[in-house]
Amino acid sequence: MTDARAILATPLGPLELQGTEAGLRAARFLHPLVGTPSTLAETPTQQVPECLRETRAQLRAYFGRELQHFTVATDVAAGTEFQQLVWATLPAVGYGRTASYLEVARQLGNPGAVRAVGAANGQNPLTIIWPCHRIIGAAGQLTGYAGGLARKRWLLEFERPSLQTSLF
Repeated sequence: MTDARAILATPLGPLELQGTEAGLRAARFLHPLVGTPSTLAETPTQQVPECLRETRAQLRAYFGRELQHFTVATDVAAGTEFQQLVWATLPAVGYGRTASYLEVARQLGNPGAVRAVGAANGQNPLTIIWPCHRIIGAAGQLTGYAGGLARKRWLLEFERPSLQTSLF
């Protein structure tokens, strides 16, 4: 399967999408800080590979406040078994909600795995799609986000109209 690539302009900077005919493999921000000037232009519509068009459409709907739950097909081959378990729990933390790393570890039946949950969250290959930005510290503090804490804060504020704490 051939990897395809496209860039989506977002309010948080360019988001690179990679995928195959089977589904999305990666969605990641290309710059570490919100507001960082970019020399990367969005991939023109006619040049977006077919396998990434639905992902792009759903992300645009998300940023347009028209979508709260992603349904794109995924084709993630990376990650350990534990990381994949953590990533699979992330969509259960719905739009406008947050959960702590401890709550995720408990959900997985391993309350001692808080740091491992945090590490897995940091390796999430599908930012926003698998909403690791909704996972916060036990006391409500923002900790860790591969895209930078400013982006995590922005995403949580963006979802704030219905923001509620506590998990699944």
